[in-house]
Amino acid sequence: MLFFSFFKTLIDHEVTVELKNDIQIRGTLKSVDQYLNIKLENISVVQEIKYPHLSAVKNVFIRGSVVRYVHLPAAAVDVPLLEDATRREAANEARKRNEK
Repeated sequence: MLFFSFFKTLIDHEVTVELKNDIQIRGTLKSVDQYLNIKLENISVVQEIKYPHLSAVKNVFIRGSVVRYVHLPAAAVDVPLLEDATRREAANEARKRNEK
């Protein structure tokens, strides 16, 4: 759930989504859910010459299962906060394993 919450903080930021078929789509993140289904608006394709049929598309819904990477703007990432949250989640998981 950590990453789902993190992605929610990036709504209205520009991100680049790289798909498993190597297409990279840049746009404004409008929504994301726990399955990493993503809605982007005002999109552009990074290699438009290679994918000219996508130049007319302005908004997309991307199914989470086809996402390879989500490239984030460096300014939008609060590294200390993310590290702290990751440590807390790892500690919670370890605690759960030890209780079993």
